[in-house]
Amino acid sequence: MSILQRLQPYPGLRVMISGGAAGIGEVLAAAYLEAGAQVHVCDVSEAALAAFRDRYPEALATRTDVADPAQIEALFKLQVQHFGGLDVLVNNAGIAGPTAGIDAVSDADWQRTIDINLTAQYRFAHHAVPLLKASDKAHLLHIASVAGRLGYAWRTPYAATKWAIVGLMKSLAAELGASDIRVNALLPGIVEGPRMEAVIQARAEQTGVPVAQMREQYLEKISLKRMVSAEDVAAMALFLCSPAACNVTGQAISVDGNVEYLSLIHISEPTRQAEI
Repeated sequence: MSILQRLQPYPGLRVMISGGAAGIGEVLAAAYLEAGAQVHVCDVSEAALAAFRDRYPEALATRTDVADPAQIEALFKLQVQHFGGLDVLVNNAGIAGPTAGIDAVSDADWQRTIDINLTAQYRFAHHAVPLLKASDKAHLLHIASVAGRLGYAWRTPYAATKWAIVGLMKSLAAELGASDIRVNALLPGIVEGPRMEAVIQARAEQTGVPVAQMREQYLEKISLKRMVSAEDVAAMALFLCSPAACNVTGQAISVDGNVEYLSLIHISEPTRQAEI
């Protein structure tokens, strides 16, 4: 097999993506479908699922609240019924969580962030591993964030879960290596698109700074002085599911242009918004 051939994803992959009906998850799903994979996404939003089904009728899309262990268990039963197994799990579902000082974060908001961002990744891995052990091209991919390698003031619950996801990935890579299951994490940075533009617009209005200047403040954090795209993240995910990456495991791979630091502009707490 030539180097170029090795860069192509394994054919016929059975891929499950949590939080896969919108955002980065949808772009990941589209990339896997383009590569010939059989894709099963889950999402909590009925509207997002309906739009996803219209765009990608060849994929399976299931409503699932990842905070509910019974729904996750049912999702995996459906996976086996439809596809007979699993080759790739993309543990992607997550929320921004509260944006506030630690003394203002409620127990409920803290716990919900942990439940959705971290505990759900454990539960998906718990159900996926027996299926992955039966695959000869198994890969467990965790989607974390650049906030999983940097401190992030005012976003403590979110950052704590993303650091924990990296620890989960590292531990599972060591645990599952003997079963020939590769485990990696992707850490996206500031991702361009309507959501990020809305954040920049809102921050500019809140601080009285022109939008162009506000955008430059965001880019100043990045070594390459540009945002990344969801397609950049998807391209790395496809590479990790190719023969060329057959010996890549236990890695936290940043796709971020090298974000050097994370911070929030100091404005009044009620108007702080999530960035990444």
